[in-house]
Amino acid sequence: MAVPGAAAVPLLLLGAVTAAAGCGYQSCPATRPDLLNVHLVPHTHDDVGWLKTVEQYFYGVRNEVQHAGVQYILDSVVAQLVADPSRRFIYAEVAFLARWWRQQDEAMRRTVRQLVEQGRLEFVGGGWCMSDEAAAHYSPAIEQLALGRRFLRREFGACGTPRVAWQIDPFGHSRQLAAIFAQMGYDGLFVGRVDHQDKATREELREMELLWRASGNLPPPAADLFTGILPNVYNPPSGFCWDQLCSDPPVVDEDSEENNVDSIVSSFLQIAASQAERYRTNHIIMTMGSDFHYENANLWFKNMDKLIAHVNARQANGSRVHVLYSTPSCYLWELYQANLSWSLKTDDFFPYADGPHQFWTGYFTSRPAFKRYERLSNNFLQICSQLEALAGPAAREGPYGPGNSSVLREAVAVAQHHDAVTGTEKQHVADDYARQLAVGWESCQLLVANALASLSGSKENFIFCNALNISVCPLTEAAGRFTVILYNPLGRRVSWPIRLPVNGTSYAVTDPEGQSVPSEVIPISNFTHRLRGDGGSATRELLFQASVPPLGFSTFAVSRLSRGDPRAHPARAPALSQPREIQNEHVRVLFDPLTGHLKEIQNLDKSISLPVFQSFYWYNASVGNDESSQASGAYIFRPNSSEPIPVSGSKRVSAHLVKNALVQEVHQNFSSWCSQVVRLHAGQPYVELEWTVGPIPVADGWGKEIISRFETTLQTNARFYTDSNGRQILERRRDYRPTWNLSQTEPVAGNYYPVNSRIFIKDKKFQLTVLTDRSQGGSSIFDGSLELMVHRRLLYDDNRGVGEPLVELGASKQGLVVRGRHLVLLDTVESAADQHRPLAQELFMAPYVVLAPGGGPSYRRGQPGLRQFSALRHELPPNVHLLTLTPWDAVETRTDAGTLLLRLEHQFERGESANGSQPVTVDLLNLFSAFTVTSVQEMSLGADLPLGDVSRLVWSPDTGPAKPRPGPRLDPSQVTLQPMEIRTFLATVQYQVAGTGPRGP
Repeated sequence: MAVPGAAAVPLLLLGAVTAAAGCGYQSCPATRPDLLNVHLVPHTHDDVGWLKTVEQYFYGVRNEVQHAGVQYILDSVVAQLVADPSRRFIYAEVAFLARWWRQQDEAMRRTVRQLVEQGRLEFVGGGWCMSDEAAAHYSPAIEQLALGRRFLRREFGACGTPRVAWQIDPFGHSRQLAAIFAQMGYDGLFVGRVDHQDKATREELREMELLWRASGNLPPPAADLFTGILPNVYNPPSGFCWDQLCSDPPVVDEDSEENNVDSIVSSFLQIAASQAERYRTNHIIMTMGSDFHYENANLWFKNMDKLIAHVNARQANGSRVHVLYSTPSCYLWELYQANLSWSLKTDDFFPYADGPHQFWTGYFTSRPAFKRYERLSNNFLQICSQLEALAGPAAREGPYGPGNSSVLREAVAVAQHHDAVTGTEKQHVADDYARQLAVGWESCQLLVANALASLSGSKENFIFCNALNISVCPLTEAAGRFTVILYNPLGRRVSWPIRLPVNGTSYAVTDPEGQSVPSEVIPISNFTHRLRGDGGSATRELLFQASVPPLGFSTFAVSRLSRGDPRAHPARAPALSQPREIQNEHVRVLFDPLTGHLKEIQNLDKSISLPVFQSFYWYNASVGNDESSQASGAYIFRPNSSEPIPVSGSKRVSAHLVKNALVQEVHQNFSSWCSQVVRLHAGQPYVELEWTVGPIPVADGWGKEIISRFETTLQTNARFYTDSNGRQILERRRDYRPTWNLSQTEPVAGNYYPVNSRIFIKDKKFQLTVLTDRSQGGSSIFDGSLELMVHRRLLYDDNRGVGEPLVELGASKQGLVVRGRHLVLLDTVESAADQHRPLAQELFMAPYVVLAPGGGPSYRRGQPGLRQFSALRHELPPNVHLLTLTPWDAVETRTDAGTLLLRLEHQFERGESANGSQPVTVDLLNLFSAFTVTSVQEMSLGADLPLGDVSRLVWSPDTGPAKPRPGPRLDPSQVTLQPMEIRTFLATVQYQVAGTGPRGP
């Protein structure tokens, strides 16, 4: 669809080009070295979903909820840029831009490309969305940035590549994401929200602009990122908002009694002078726009044109202020030219508070079911992408229909948005994010089925049971025989517990070689019965341990045994006595026989033990009080007391034991809405806590925030440790911030931090680590303790714009029930990382079960069936993780060669493990068996630029300059990874069988 009038636009543009030649820094407007230069940056902040869904925002539907229509914003801005060559505009959200681009005819596309090539339309950020920084895991955060950057590179060439990261709305900023921006080649980052105390201190010290050293592992300046804090979050200065959504007076400069030029110019000069006092150079930046502004861009540009003319006219009378249209990169370039050294920051910007009782730490946990679904969806996307790469074109065009990974890729990218995975959107928008993911799963399931058929040589009726977490799967519940295919996306062999809903009492399981695999059948727990309702009919669960090779699959045959079969086990009833302990070869867990609570964990391999008490509590959500009217809500956590209330009304929790050769479990019931299974699988060196919480009762009129708390005897000295986006570990200190003197006003909420994958406490000898299966808020409120918030249900809105309380009713409409897992590790401080690093990867890149009735026909006549497959010739070293394996040219797929995107990462930090933290070398040419690698090119982290083409501005910290080091010459047979390094490659590969992918090792 073409925009009306588009055909006339290019003629106007061609006659009006007087802007500086080229894009990038050379296209920047002239400034005045002797004056204060005010860079006006016209922008719109277009949330990829928040109060309306992505589509509602794009098309301008449901304007009664919020007046916003992104398609009209882009139409209007382009027309206004064409009208005057001095005007500039920046745009960030590629999810909207890509959709708008599809609507445009070739004439309009040419016009927009010209604007980009002149540097007048500049892309900033450049991700599919502006991602969250607290709840987003580094893997999908990298993917969504790469997805957006690839679109910009493809459609606009080098001029479309963003130089500046633009994180103006996320609620706090993470060290790992800053490191990612640096490694993608960004020259700087601009942020809008920093803690009000931090900002006040920085304004006083004129440290609103700084150099962020975002990694202690990569040699500087590899992860150094210049960071600017904007003066007014991302809004225009007060009195200068000229959008149709604003009510500030326009500039009236004609002969009229409404003429207001003097007052507007005087007010502007005052604001500029005041802002200049808080920044270091004779350049300041003003963001001219806000949420969904510029639907009628003429209003903004007409008034800014007048403002610029009248302010600059005052120079004739001695004014020292020069105003100009600019962009963040042109502003950044002027700061770089100033040749100053900048204060160095090494921590992060969490937690964020915009007032003394307003800590934005609730969203670390808000919408916990969606947070888990987002994490699972990225897990499945990686599996889908890997299988697409391993099977080649056969995955996309196969017997099950056309497979497509891009639908899920875009849905997972959208889910990283700072009002998506955060849980800070309206309920109907959260439902829509989940719907987008579900549609993506369906198209990826077709692709997975095609790929598995091609690789295994067997066209099975593949079945995907998406509700195994509540023991629902019609095939396994009814069938006497079935096949279990387990795919492992990790680069090392994994032993994985399989748990399937069944109705038989005994089963025979055989592995890919036909050998018998030990199995057990146990009753389904009451917790699961209650959770699933009438969703499934299984009364029992079949358990067995499945071994699966790296980057491959194993196929297991399962058959139900008749009662008289000599292999059948007699069914055992669970022991109902108060259990005292469970143990396997690595771990023993002791329980208090009087209360039923966990009381001690022992690591049998190291002969160490630690008293650990664990229970569930709830913080009473504040509704506001005399100190502040602030209520707890989707964004903000504010308990009305620092003391949480135990979930269990009595000191004793009822508990019973399930024990067999494969698993030992203690089932604890804390209340009618809170239960937990403490589980030890055979061979597993950690304790698994599977918690089920909800519906949270609110009939008493109180919102509740539920935590799982661990109390130990460790002397922790107010310190605890949390991860940054699932990667680097940061030390946290209670009631303390590294860069300013904190005045603590919320002793609980002000000490909460995002926990993406793990939190731990330690003393000089021992470390207790808890791994999470989704993002949660966590803390150590008193020494020796740590806690994680698992669920929250609130009755009041917290007045940050979403306009509804976080009450999530769930499928039953009675309140959301959430189930999740915490994995608990006790180890020595020296060895802890050797356990938690690979285990965390196993949680976010978990093996995936596909089922089939079995007995399907051959995929290709004469092709033997393959019951086990690995795409690797050998396992990756334990400190290397295969982060990405995905086709790069999925559109051009008609050949037997293809290009694959490959990311390998070192998953340890410096100094955290004697062996794990050493550099490690991998031979790329002999790594894969599924295809032959014929050539390799090293790319930037975003994969849109060859690594050799990345050149970044080098900034000087006040601690002394760091010189960039040239990277090693690429030898694909010897790729060395240093601690925390991610290396990105495009590999040209030849598949073994033309156009069909491999047949196995």
